[in-house]
Amino acid sequence: MLDHAIARIQNLRVEFETKDGPVVGVEDVSFDIGPGETVCVVGESGSGKSVSSLSLMRLIEYGGGDIANGRLLFDRKEGGEIDLAGVDQDLMRTIRGNEIGMIFQEPMTALNPVFTVGRQLTEGLRVHRGMNREQAEARALELLQQVRIPEPERRLQQYPHELSGGMRQRVVIAMALACKPRLLIADEPTTALDVTIQAEILALMDRLKRETGTAVMFITHDMAVVAQMADRVVVMFRGNKVEEGPVEQIFENPQHPYTQALLAAVPKLGEMTGKDLPEPMRLVGHEQDEVTPIKGTDKVLLTVEGLTTRFPVKGGFFRRTVANVHAVEDVSFTIKKGQTLSLVGESGCGKSSAGRSILRLVEPLSGKVDLDGKDIMALDAGGLRQARLDMQMIFQDPFASLNPQMQLADQVAEPMRNYGTHKGAEMMDRVAMLFDRVELPRSFMRRFPHELSGGQRQRIAIARALALNPKLIVADEAVSALDVSVQAQVINLMMELQAELELSYLFISHDMAVVERVSHKVGVMYLGRIVEIGPRRAVFEDPQHDYTRALMKAVPIADPRRRKSEKDLNFKPIPSPIHPVGYEPGRSEYAEVSPGHFVLTSDSGY
Repeated sequence: MLDHAIARIQNLRVEFETKDGPVVGVEDVSFDIGPGETVCVVGESGSGKSVSSLSLMRLIEYGGGDIANGRLLFDRKEGGEIDLAGVDQDLMRTIRGNEIGMIFQEPMTALNPVFTVGRQLTEGLRVHRGMNREQAEARALELLQQVRIPEPERRLQQYPHELSGGMRQRVVIAMALACKPRLLIADEPTTALDVTIQAEILALMDRLKRETGTAVMFITHDMAVVAQMADRVVVMFRGNKVEEGPVEQIFENPQHPYTQALLAAVPKLGEMTGKDLPEPMRLVGHEQDEVTPIKGTDKVLLTVEGLTTRFPVKGGFFRRTVANVHAVEDVSFTIKKGQTLSLVGESGCGKSSAGRSILRLVEPLSGKVDLDGKDIMALDAGGLRQARLDMQMIFQDPFASLNPQMQLADQVAEPMRNYGTHKGAEMMDRVAMLFDRVELPRSFMRRFPHELSGGQRQRIAIARALALNPKLIVADEAVSALDVSVQAQVINLMMELQAELELSYLFISHDMAVVERVSHKVGVMYLGRIVEIGPRRAVFEDPQHDYTRALMKAVPIADPRRRKSEKDLNFKPIPSPIHPVGYEPGRSEYAEVSPGHFVLTSDSGY
């Protein structure tokens, strides 16, 4: 117990009314937040961490929740300590945004699309602080400089859609800090951002906390972020607090079995140092299992040469093409049978477009794609359909890629029906076998997608991709939307299937630790080009290109003793990939630094 805490949550219980009676969101949670300290509340989705923060803001009522029990004590600057659970909404309005600030998960929904950034920043200042327009605008400018937004004067006149994701999140942070709140609640503020931008935002929040002395309640499911930010950690599981302690103690000597399992499931960058081949993760309860490295074969399955994909930008009165987005620019690589090549980079670098171009879900402009002796680019519609027997895709969001109105057994059977590979009872046997393969009970065959959790839905997507026995699977951010422990299980499942069926994966991801775990080869993409490609060990242990080094430096490490400060990070803003019609970029030239390890020597734009 802290004697001078800014906020004290005591025995909080939150219930949601449903047709079947009340559902408990938070059962019984107590913790304190002291001045100038960062308390990280960590847990997986559904553990009640966001519900606790929304209760403290008294926003939970607007989401159908009801504070059934407990006290939410908050120490105001003037007026001593009050219990927020019993306060009326009028008084809450003066506290919210003024004494307690909040940063939401998705910056695009937290900002109003029809007002300029300046209007949204000044609104709170004029309401809570009673400033006039000039004073408020001067303070807004000062805030944007504080969060290091380039050209702040221009930004005040812009609308949210004109800013990138990282910039929008900075504006949301500036809004939360505008009235100098005593307590800042940050709800997963970096989950939707790239590694490099995430590193900058975390360092920024850490600096602002030190400069202003604000207390921070930081909610996240990412253990590496916790190591980077926290002073104290509260671990939540199914609506209860299971463990609390200083950050070093939680990481080095966790007591509760759930905390131990959570830490074991986090892929850590550098775990694979010294190993040539990828191998599955060791999970809690399976420590004794034999871990076999995945070797693959030496037979080349997929060859890609000079792949280029561009998207037209239309404009003017006649909707003519005025410019092109150079999404994929002169990309070449090979994948061997039974092996994994990972493409990594930030959003907008062209890695997803490259994956889609190989399957010709997006038509490339030029290049050669050869899958097991078939020239994919030369095929007509019928031939392409046949070729897709050998190549399948797992998408990022299983909820969007599954049909909500079909039973799961029919979705897994659909590819076999379309291609007539299996019929009748034989087909149902194969569906049941695929359910066993992805470790789902056969009783799920009659269920619908909304009745499963995220990890289970992703397993169905994997089963569907396996239905036709493909040789190549393109996994586009297949695990990035999943919780840590589920993610670890799905990664292990994909690797087991690879070893068993000699599958080849093109694994597209922005998570460097996952990539290190699963890959035989790694290609780093920037602005549509591969800037560095080679065996995973060479690229991770001896990065040569400046961009690869910057990317490695940005990855948060799940070790509280190795924190990064803002001066370690100096990223250049990404230039625009849009060029006028007729612009022809040069070819990519590579130098071989060690066997199979190539680095771009021509200009990459970085």
